[in-house]
Amino acid sequence: MNDSAAVATALADAHRREWAFVLAATVRVTRDLDLAEECVQDAYAKALTVWATGGIPDRPGAWLTTTARRRGLDLLRRAGTARRALPLLLDDDTEPGPDATPDAGPVVDDRLRLIFTCCHPALNPEAQVALTLRLLCGLSTADTARAFLISEPTMAARITRAKKKITGARIPYRVPLAADIPERVAGVCEVLHLLFTTGHTAPDGEALVRRELTERALDLARLLRGLLPEDPDVAGLLALLLLTDARRATRTDAEGRLLLLADQDRTAWDRSAIDEGLALVRLALAGRPTSRYALMAAIAAVHDAAPEWAVTDWAAIVRLYDTLHTVWPSPVVALNRAVAIGFADGAAAGLDALDALADEPQLAGYGYRAAARADLLRRLERTVEARLAYEEALALTSNLTERQFLEERLAGLPGA
Repeated sequence: MNDSAAVATALADAHRREWAFVLAATVRVTRDLDLAEECVQDAYAKALTVWATGGIPDRPGAWLTTTARRRGLDLLRRAGTARRALPLLLDDDTEPGPDATPDAGPVVDDRLRLIFTCCHPALNPEAQVALTLRLLCGLSTADTARAFLISEPTMAARITRAKKKITGARIPYRVPLAADIPERVAGVCEVLHLLFTTGHTAPDGEALVRRELTERALDLARLLRGLLPEDPDVAGLLALLLLTDARRATRTDAEGRLLLLADQDRTAWDRSAIDEGLALVRLALAGRPTSRYALMAAIAAVHDAAPEWAVTDWAAIVRLYDTLHTVWPSPVVALNRAVAIGFADGAAAGLDALDALADEPQLAGYGYRAAARADLLRRLERTVEARLAYEEALALTSNLTERQFLEERLAGLPGA
């Protein structure tokens, strides 16, 4: 018999690593997202008691998948129809039987196929991405809201509206055919990018990185690249993830304290990932029009190519941000551009560019804006204003590693 702590740990690990696999495999049977989600939740609940008495299985994911699928089949047999509950993931002209095995179509991986299915063009792009992140990628509503720089209630309402639209309009969700792929790939890229970003710097908790999310994003981006080898957007996305993740091991020191790019040991960066990323950047930049992922990857490449912080080509990075902002006029891009200007042309110029964004509503509760402003004010020796900005950044940050970094910077100000 396993003690409850071991079972809880195994179940938490299975939830972190296997949720998307189990849900995607169950949807293939139920063809109904809500029903599949209910069955997967039942399977995880059942595992708590079964594993405690019968032992933790060698393959928890397989156990959960089998249990969830059997539950789905049982419910379908009882109901006699797969259209009883909505939102439907599939709405073709034939009723799926409980033993039916839908054609996988051109996308053979269950998780990636389901992301393509949810990125249906009948939903607006923001709803596609929000729904997919929340239901298939395991992000909480709060994490999804942070990724979009909106409040949690607003995101919850957006997800609810998307599901209601599927239900009310009976949007024909089908396993995507090859002809469906081009119009859905932008949404899929957005999902994978936000999934990686959320894992790269966790919104809350003790750890800086949620490795299971970055690994999942990289894994799916590689699958997407295999599916669409000639797509420059996909090449740019994978390049961006590789070039960013290559620095992961050096982002904290031995005690877990955050290290900025200037303080990282560049000899410990993953050179294999960087080489692969650089090759993909060249392919991505050759595409026309140049995608935002190609430009973001090019910025990451400039950082990775610099042998030391002091020789970083900040002028090139500012130019790339200028171009990126025309392709993708995001407030976060404008913020990052201001930071780059602060290194290329001095802290005063960077502060001017940053303060020009003071009225940008999407940045009002964005902790990185306050943190960037605090750093620029610190470099300008405007201590009183820097202290206020650090305190604002602390109030907006829930990640413990980031909080420790900001507290150390605050304590290091003159007169502290």
